[in-house]
Amino acid sequence: MTNEQLRSEILRLKEKNGVTIVAHFYQRDEVFEMADITGDSLELAKRAVDDANPYLIFCGVGFMGQSVKLLSPAKRVFMPRIACCAMARMIDTSYYTESIAAMEKRGIQKENILPVTYINSSAEVKAEVAKMGGLVCTSANAKIIIENALKAGKKIFFLPDRCLGQNIAIDMGLKSAVIGQDEKLEEADIICYDGFCSVHQLFTPEDVDFYREKYPDIKVIVHPECDPKVCAKADFVGSTSQIIKYIATLDPEQKAVVGTEFNLVNRLREKNTYVLSATKPECTTMNETTLEHLHAILKSIDEGTFFNEIHVDDETIKWGSEALRRMMALS
Repeated sequence: MTNEQLRSEILRLKEKNGVTIVAHFYQRDEVFEMADITGDSLELAKRAVDDANPYLIFCGVGFMGQSVKLLSPAKRVFMPRIACCAMARMIDTSYYTESIAAMEKRGIQKENILPVTYINSSAEVKAEVAKMGGLVCTSANAKIIIENALKAGKKIFFLPDRCLGQNIAIDMGLKSAVIGQDEKLEEADIICYDGFCSVHQLFTPEDVDFYREKYPDIKVIVHPECDPKVCAKADFVGSTSQIIKYIATLDPEQKAVVGTEFNLVNRLREKNTYVLSATKPECTTMNETTLEHLHAILKSIDEGTFFNEIHVDDETIKWGSEALRRMMALS
């Protein structure tokens, strides 16, 4: 089928079977344009939960589909591709347990640790975090969540993205340390797991210097998953949704260079917007989903064969949803 035929069939099958399609901002254009709901990971989870259709197709990566299932266990959630977020794969329950043990070896008692996990983590990790009284955060609300978490008088264990944890610590005037990189964990306010986003690691301070030299009045806008040295040189640091809002406030003639995923940057505005990298910063797993995959999952729903459905066990739902709801209560 041609792309036009695929789009037509997708719309037909979606309407026939009462399906809502949601897509993350990082999805390729052809998929993004077919979605009923678009946004960042938490926004999609919240809006998907409120959706009345019996079936939901989530175009994104695995932890995002799981988040919907945690918040709405009765909803049937499918993914055209159960693509994996590389950062989320960097932490599992065994690595989580090992990290707690590493802190205990440094004399930090488990009861004095409060874990905060970035939403880019599995349902199982979210559940383990909740069992220790912890909660979830996003790049948009991380500072608010950590400010509240610190009121418990405990050390914050931030996982899995070290860069987001370090950037929040810098912004708040706190000390941070990374497990496996820094010796004096006990002196840190925020102890970070050594995970990262492979896309946002592409951006360097030298990239910022290059654009500032070429366009002295350019605005440099980056995501807090970037290295702290990059964020320190930026005019604006914000989450995906915050970047979109910031760009919208700029004069159309104002040049801007953005350090985040290519598909999002490419949609921000028609001119005077550049990507902060000589290499195309494309999330390969986000870009796994194609129109063909979207059509195939819709066809399976139509035929009742159902594949790539998201399932989470009851115990994980119990605790994982608690971690998410604690966050939502604060933010």
